[in-house]
Amino acid sequence: MTVVQPYIPSYRTSFFDQLHARLASEGVDLEVLHGPASPQQAARGDAASCASAREVPVRRLSLPGGRSLLWRQVQHRAASADLVVLEQALHNLEAYPLLLRSAGGFPRVAFWGHGRTYTKPPSRLETVAKAALTRLGSWFFAYTEGGAAHVASQGFPRDRITVVRNSVDTRELMAARARADLPGTAEFTEATLLRSRYGLTEGRTALYLGGLDAPKRIPFLLDCADRVAAEVPGFRLLVAGDGADRRLVDAAASRPGSPVIAVGHTAGAGTAPLGAVSDLMLMPGRVGLCAVDSFVLRTPVVTTGWPWHAPEFEYLVDGRNALVTPDDSGAYVGAVTALLRDPPRLQALRSACHGDVPAYTTEGMATRFCDGLLQAMERDQRNPHAGT
Repeated sequence: MTVVQPYIPSYRTSFFDQLHARLASEGVDLEVLHGPASPQQAARGDAASCASAREVPVRRLSLPGGRSLLWRQVQHRAASADLVVLEQALHNLEAYPLLLRSAGGFPRVAFWGHGRTYTKPPSRLETVAKAALTRLGSWFFAYTEGGAAHVASQGFPRDRITVVRNSVDTRELMAARARADLPGTAEFTEATLLRSRYGLTEGRTALYLGGLDAPKRIPFLLDCADRVAAEVPGFRLLVAGDGADRRLVDAAASRPGSPVIAVGHTAGAGTAPLGAVSDLMLMPGRVGLCAVDSFVLRTPVVTTGWPWHAPEFEYLVDGRNALVTPDDSGAYVGAVTALLRDPPRLQALRSACHGDVPAYTTEGMATRFCDGLLQAMERDQRNPHAGT
């Protein structure tokens, strides 16, 4: 079994380790082939590896408009696999020769991805081409139900789609977040120090957690933080992350009287104290896996109806475990201000976040992915001469 990925971000290592263990228990070997992080990915500082990972050479051909074509040298290693799972993307050139080979036998090719283009406006040609590419696969692993529904609507058989419910490993963070409420623990002590160091007020503190780059709309975030602070005395925004727009955050944090506090890149259990001192999570730009973090940290997301959210935006239910405002800074500031002034409503959102944690776990994701892989392999073994 071979899975091909662009690179291995730190939030994926636990998933691949668990998938490796589950497949091994079924007598199936897993190899994850990947290239190095791109410059933009590397700026986030989250490149990692895992036991089943093997880095392969990558050639990159730059195209006009900032796009590129990629060729990962996976042909030799993938040739011996029963099934190769590729990223659902038109720009990965290794997919095409693998699909040609799979039409006449093994290895079969499956796709793993969003299902549709969520995070940017696709052209009509791109939409048609991606649907055609996807239909050549023997199986599809969709991040979410919405992506699965879209793939099925484009002619892919629904009984060959697995919804993996994309997530991150929440076990360590969940345990650390629980300890942050217990006097005497390291997490509780760190949370106490954070409150003292930054002058944080309970009920007046927000958190931003994630990459600092264009899709996250950092200028919008910083502007709204200033405007909320003008309405809510004592309001503070903790910004935990790194990326190309880190300079904007550092500049805002250095201004006298600014509500912005730059805490740098923080990952894993280290974010638990930040969640313990924060009441909500401000994410006016792209919402992705931060939705899962918000549930574990009990910091409900306040976001906008911006059209380019990632698939995990589907996990948010406006008014139950998050707030989704019109895509307007005035509406956003008004919603954040009103929520901070309404403790019972804020507490109801936080309780719903806590209740949703079990639905989105790496353990569950690995189980669903493993089950789908085994089903795909069983189908191919039953129909060894069937085309994709």
